[in-house]
Amino acid sequence: MLERIAMDLAVVAGLGLGSYRFKALDAKGAVAAAVLGLVVIELGGIYPFLAMVAFVVIGVLATKYRFMEKVRLGTAQSRNGVRGWGNVLGNGLAAAIFLVFEQLSHMDVFWAATFAAIATANGDTLASELGKVFGRSPKLITNFKPARPGTNGAVSWAGEFFALAGALAIALFALPLTAEKGLMLLAVTLGGFIGVNLDSLIGATLENEGITNNNSTNFLASLLGGFVGAGLFYLLNGGA
Repeated sequence: MLERIAMDLAVVAGLGLGSYRFKALDAKGAVAAAVLGLVVIELGGIYPFLAMVAFVVIGVLATKYRFMEKVRLGTAQSRNGVRGWGNVLGNGLAAAIFLVFEQLSHMDVFWAATFAAIATANGDTLASELGKVFGRSPKLITNFKPARPGTNGAVSWAGEFFALAGALAIALFALPLTAEKGLMLLAVTLGGFIGVNLDSLIGATLENEGITNNNSTNFLASLLGGFVGAGLFYLLNGGA
């Protein structure tokens, strides 16, 4: 057991250092990511950990994609795309919370919640970063009035496509953990997709009113996306 923990520590430390060296995270963000990664791999094992790693890699690539174009448009991620500890917790804490409940209950519904939370974070990052580049005529989610790219709560057809694709990519990591593979795939994908749109809704309302910030908006959306994924899995599985 001690050998496994030591290996896990080495892996998460290496990934945290790599994230810092590649300027994906600042120093505090790298430490937070390593700690969160250790929690995830100890509680949930390799598959949720790999899903988190995939989210980080996909997020970095999406953020860096045509970055200077985003800078010219005024929609680029602040600090040249380098994220901090608040962003790490905003995107990953909900999944860790659901993993605690999965450990206590050993119920597939909490696997659905965990992966739907990660799917929300991944879908939101893709929708945001790639929607700014490929989205045309974005609309505010609350009233569908035209909005500038990058506006809190702005959505586009391209952004919605990337949200769905990002959620689906994470859902694939959940399949080895359940016998109900079709239901899990559908529940996590839809939970993540709905979570992304809830993120837009929170951004257009609470965040624009100064009640939440980007990090707390992400946390609330991933938490709600997890609940939606869990609820869908429960209902699709006949309440079992």
